[in-house]
Amino acid sequence: MAKELRGGYTTGACVAAGVKAAALFMQGSSADYVEINALDGTKLHIPVKAVEPVGDGIRVEIVKDSGDDPDITNGVSILTTLTMDKSHEGIELVAGEGVGTITKPGLAVPPGEPSINPGPRQLIRQSLQEVFGTIPGCQVRVDVPGGEELAKKTLNSVLGVVGGISIIGTTGVLRPMSEEAFKDSLVPQISVALAAGYKTQIFVPGKIGERIAGEWGLPVEAMAQTSNFIGHMLEKAADMGVERVLLFGHIGKLAKVAAGVFHTHNRMGDGRMETMAAYSAAAGMPPEGVQEILSAVTTEEALPVIERYKLEAVYDTIAARASLRAQRYVFEKMQVGTVMVTLKGKLLGMDDMAKKIGGDFGWNIR
Repeated sequence: MAKELRGGYTTGACVAAGVKAAALFMQGSSADYVEINALDGTKLHIPVKAVEPVGDGIRVEIVKDSGDDPDITNGVSILTTLTMDKSHEGIELVAGEGVGTITKPGLAVPPGEPSINPGPRQLIRQSLQEVFGTIPGCQVRVDVPGGEELAKKTLNSVLGVVGGISIIGTTGVLRPMSEEAFKDSLVPQISVALAAGYKTQIFVPGKIGERIAGEWGLPVEAMAQTSNFIGHMLEKAADMGVERVLLFGHIGKLAKVAAGVFHTHNRMGDGRMETMAAYSAAAGMPPEGVQEILSAVTTEEALPVIERYKLEAVYDTIAARASLRAQRYVFEKMQVGTVMVTLKGKLLGMDDMAKKIGGDFGWNIR
C-alpha cells in the first residue's frame, strides 16, 4: 500500500497564525499552538515557536511545515509582527526582510504592495476578527530571514516581485505538491506579459531558452517559462486572449511537441529521437543514418548525423510541425511559431510564423 503523504500549511497560513498568536498575547493569552480555519474549512493546528514584544508590537515566529511537499520554504521561520495603530483604519501590510514587493501589473495584488496574496490577506483578516471581534487599525509586518535568496529559486524575478519571496496559498492548506498546483504557479507570467501590452508572447521551457532568446534580442518582458507543461500554458494563453505564441527552446523539448507530446517530462512522453529519425528518413536519409539517430541517447548526439547527411533543412520541417500541433492543441484559437536551438544557442530551425513574430519584435534573425 502506498504511503499516505502528510500535508502541511502555507506561508500565508503561517502569517495568519502569527497574527492570531500576537493578538491573543495582547489579550493576555499565550499558547504553544494556535488553531486557524483555512479558507476551505480545514482546521489547522499550527505550533508557535516564539512570541516576544518588539517595540510597540508583538512578534511571533512560526516555522513553516510543508508536510511531505517538496517546498523550498519548508523549515523556514516566518516572523509576523502585529502593532496596533488607532490612527489607521484597517490593516497596513508591510514587507519586511525577505518578503517581496510587487513592481509589475497583472498579478492579483497591485504594484507597490507587499507580495502577500489574496488568500493570506483573507486569513489575516479572519484571524483578527476571531480574536478582537472586528478588524482594528493595525500594522502587520512579515519577515522571512533568507527570503531574498530563496526567491532566486522561484519565478518572482520574472513576475516583477523584488526583495524576497511571496506569501502565498489559496486556502492555507498545503497538500503534497500536486502537478496542478505547480502548473497554476506558472500562469501569472502570462498575465504579467499581457498587462505589459504583449498579446504576442514567447514561451521558453526554462532558463536556457530564456537566456538564448534574450541574447537574440527578444524582450524578456514577453517571455513565460513553461517548464514541462507546454500544453497547459498554451491552453491558458489562448483562454486569456494571447494572440500569438513563439515557442523558443532546445530541440530536445520542441521535437516532442512536433510529435504531439505536450507534457514534456521524460516519464510522461518522449518521441524525440523517433521524430528526428522519421523526418530525416522522409527527407532521404538512408537506413543506417536513421538507425544512428534512433540509437542516440540525446538529441545533441543526433545533430552530427543530420549534418553529415546535409539534411539540416529537416529542422525547419520539425519546427513547422511543432507549430501545427500546438495550434491544433488550442483549436486554432491563436497562432504559434517555433524556434529550435542547440544548448549553445545555435539556431537549428524555425517556421514562417516564427520569422514573422521575430520580425515584429525587431529580432535580427541569424
